[in-house]
Amino acid sequence: MRTEAGISIGGASRASTVEGRGVADSYSFTAPLWEWPSRANWFFVSVPKEHSEDIADRPLPPRGFGSVRVRVHVGATSWTTSIFPDSDGTYSLPIKSQVRRKRGIEPGEEIGAELDVQIELLD
Repeated sequence: MRTEAGISIGGASRASTVEGRGVADSYSFTAPLWEWPSRANWFFVSVPKEHSEDIADRPLPPRGFGSVRVRVHVGATSWTTSIFPDSDGTYSLPIKSQVRRKRGIEPGEEIGAELDVQIELLD
């Protein structure tokens, strides 16, 4: 579920594939924004453990650092990025600076996000 305010809470749901590139599943959640301690000005939200476990169990093509390609929706703003596995068993979702500025999101603030896990369809 997407909302203009960027608050979307819920579980996983199936979505259909589209012309050579598809969406395996969509995941909606709310999580706090945090700054990566090793690198200033890099901000993330953690994908909840249950969603991260489901994504990790999917047979997706291998990508660098175990990343998974996603389409992200925060309110009316959407972009394509990758999520990265973390040592705690969750994925970290980078939140672009222009999204943080546009929506006035500060570290520690809870934000709603929807991830569409993208897959490459082979011929």
